[in-house]
Amino acid sequence: MVDMSELSEKKCIPCKGSEPPLSLEEVNANLQELDDWIIEENHHLEKNFKFKNFKEALLFTNIIGQIAESEGHHPDIFLSWGKVGVTLFTHKIEGLSQNDFILAAKIDLAKKKFNPEVIS
Repeated sequence: MVDMSELSEKKCIPCKGSEPPLSLEEVNANLQELDDWIIEENHHLEKNFKFKNFKEALLFTNIIGQIAESEGHHPDIFLSWGKVGVTLFTHKIEGLSQNDFILAAKIDLAKKKFNPEVIS
């Protein structure tokens, strides 16, 4: 994994819908800066996060929601006992944009800093 600070320090820019999705080369270059995200069908990013229990997974889901709101870019989130699944893509262009990688990096950074004892 490469240092995520560069992507995680960027801000999502609203998508107008007229720009094309990132090319496969751009997707692969951005993917190098993330921690264990996978590309599905060159269309979306996915990652599963594991937790000790439902409460921790829910706390992290809420953190993702706060990040998404502050960035104006919203992932699909799956919450279950001890697991949070995140799927990212830019709906307006039906593919991946720089915003997806920025949000993924911010989510990774939040997971690195996640301490449920402090939040509870």
